[in-house]
Amino acid sequence: MTLTMLSPSLSIEPTYSVFGRRAQLPLPSDQLWQIQSGVVRTTTWMEDGSMVTLGLWSAGDVLGRPLSNANPHQAECLTEVTATLLPREEWHRVTDALIRHIRHSEELLEILHCPQVEASLLRVLNWLAQRFGQESKFGRRIELRLTHQELAELIGSTRVTVTRLLSSFERRGLIQRQQRRITITQEGEPFWHYEI
Repeated sequence: MTLTMLSPSLSIEPTYSVFGRRAQLPLPSDQLWQIQSGVVRTTTWMEDGSMVTLGLWSAGDVLGRPLSNANPHQAECLTEVTATLLPREEWHRVTDALIRHIRHSEELLEILHCPQVEASLLRVLNWLAQRFGQESKFGRRIELRLTHQELAELIGSTRVTVTRLLSSFERRGLIQRQQRRITITQEGEPFWHYEI
């Protein structure tokens, strides 16, 4: 005779936290956040006080102090954000998200190393359109509203330079701007720059 014990599966409902636009996500040293909706920007500061954007994260992505050695390290909500706090014992469930985190970080690092600011800005706009964009009749519209200052911090430039370049891109037909949103036109993507 075989006796089988059935035990109910223990599943813990995740606790969702909601943060408003421009709110700071607390960054515990032993936990990760998994974003359910919205967009979060992680940043640090250089010795001269200038801000450096480390990444932009959206639904399904994970972020937190355990994934970065940057000090200081801050996470700011660029939109309203819903997120789940993951203790260390739950990290094995987000392996795919951790791999995406590494890939997105490498993509941004590659963009930052463009020798020309113009190429860097156009590449980051294409990257944003792929990550946070929607197809429109004019091209791919970036749904995330970023200020010129935030774009400058993303590529390590100045707000004045970004404003000047965006105007140039618009005149050349590479982008369109409407209601504080940027659309990458067919002429603007993909952008390849070779220098010999």
